[in-house]
Amino acid sequence: MLQFMKNFKKNDSGATAIEYGLIAALVAVALITALSLLGTDLNNIFGAVSDELQGAVPE
Repeated sequence: MLQFMKNFKKNDSGATAIEYGLIAALVAVALITALSLLGTDLNNIFGAVSDELQGAVPE
């Protein structure tokens, strides 16, 4: 039982998994933020192009 407790104390694989999970969450938050900002800009660009094309079509 004493050996089991010593091995359990040395085992840090759970901490490593938590660290990887935190890194993945941080990357996901950064990606969502970047895509939402980019999405707004793209929406504005395509809106402007659409307006220009509608103005160029003869009625």
